[in-house]
Amino acid sequence: MMQRIPEPELMDAPAQARAYAEADFSESNQAFVDAFNRLLHARVSSPARIIDLGCGPGDICIRLAHALPEGRIIGVDAGPNMLALAETAVRAAGLGDRIELILGRLPCALPVTDRTALVSNSLLHHLPDPMSLWRTIAEAAPVGCAIQIMDLHRPESKDRARALVDTYAADAPEVLAQDFYNSLLAAYTSEELADQLARCGLDRLEISRPSDRHWMVQGVI
Repeated sequence: MMQRIPEPELMDAPAQARAYAEADFSESNQAFVDAFNRLLHARVSSPARIIDLGCGPGDICIRLAHALPEGRIIGVDAGPNMLALAETAVRAAGLGDRIELILGRLPCALPVTDRTALVSNSLLHHLPDPMSLWRTIAEAAPVGCAIQIMDLHRPESKDRARALVDTYAADAPEVLAQDFYNSLLAAYTSEELADQLARCGLDRLEISRPSDRHWMVQGVI
């Protein structure tokens, strides 16, 4: 297995943020929301209060708001440029009354105490210490809180990473394709996740592989 190659914590240069916001992640983002919707309706009966950690340009926040008309979503991100794009998207969607966006970097105190779910997509591989995400979840999630975390799965070689880029980002701007490649090299494997979860007492959460390039951690605390 290829060794992990970390990348910078923030993908927030203006060109990077704009390319990411304009990219078509509709398939994977909607799959994320559909999976979460099934989890939430199976386990949680009250209206959802969801915190999206590393919300980026806000697409998943918006999709969650559409899927859960009674839900309220708080997006947290450490990138000012990403949050500015998220704010624009939320206003354009007419969802400013149900989506709140906050600048914050893990580890940090999370807003609201009656949260019913914590979600995150494509954040873990950016963090200098991956345990900061899992510790935040272990400490901030009340009993009954739904958890769903998804990120890229590190391939077995650089050649395989290049093949994934060619398959899924062949027509993407160069900056986005390079970021995708770097993120694949910085990603964690499902085996590494299992160890991280065990260290925080979160090993009851389930690990799955929803695609050839993603892993997902899901469950209820």
